[in-house]
Amino acid sequence: MFDQRIRSSIDPILNIAAIRLLSLGISPNRMSVAGFVLGIGAGLCVMMHDYGIGLVFFLLSRIADGLDGHLARLSTPTDFGGFLDIVCDFIFYAFIPFSFAVAQPEAAIAAAFLIFSFVGTGTSFLAYAILEAKHPTRKYSPQKKSFYYLGGLTEGAETIAVLGACFIFPSAFFWLAFLFGCLCLLTSGQRIYQTWIDFGKES
Repeated sequence: MFDQRIRSSIDPILNIAAIRLLSLGISPNRMSVAGFVLGIGAGLCVMMHDYGIGLVFFLLSRIADGLDGHLARLSTPTDFGGFLDIVCDFIFYAFIPFSFAVAQPEAAIAAAFLIFSFVGTGTSFLAYAILEAKHPTRKYSPQKKSFYYLGGLTEGAETIAVLGACFIFPSAFFWLAFLFGCLCLLTSGQRIYQTWIDFGKES
């Protein structure tokens, strides 16, 4: 919901950093893998109840996730790069709730519910991207991404904020996961409705 507003502020900073990293020979794919490894490290810290270090790894992983796209746009974007980025993100965002389930077995149901809701938000925007790719003449202008990203109530900024709050307030994970999962399900419904508006009349 807030991604576009936040990006207008942080994109210039990330772009400057990406230019420097590119001059050092850091490729977009390497940055994607680095972000993924940091994210896995964050989850492992959660399992060991080291939430402070986990938060640092978590934030660094999300910075790396933002940088890989800028690196790609400054060099030569590839289909594999887009594939690698989204696969790493999907595994990462499922691994963090799983890590909390390991650290807090009493909150495992909430963690499972959050992962369940992530499946809805993830598949809904990827499925929309497939349809959008089949209809390039629609009203949407091409984005500088590997696929069309359909927004909604819960996007990247909201997800990072909530998961970050889980690191800061781990005792509140159960309720944060449950409430955010409900918002994610609303987002899935919103995207299904938007897809029906844009493509349903063709069936």
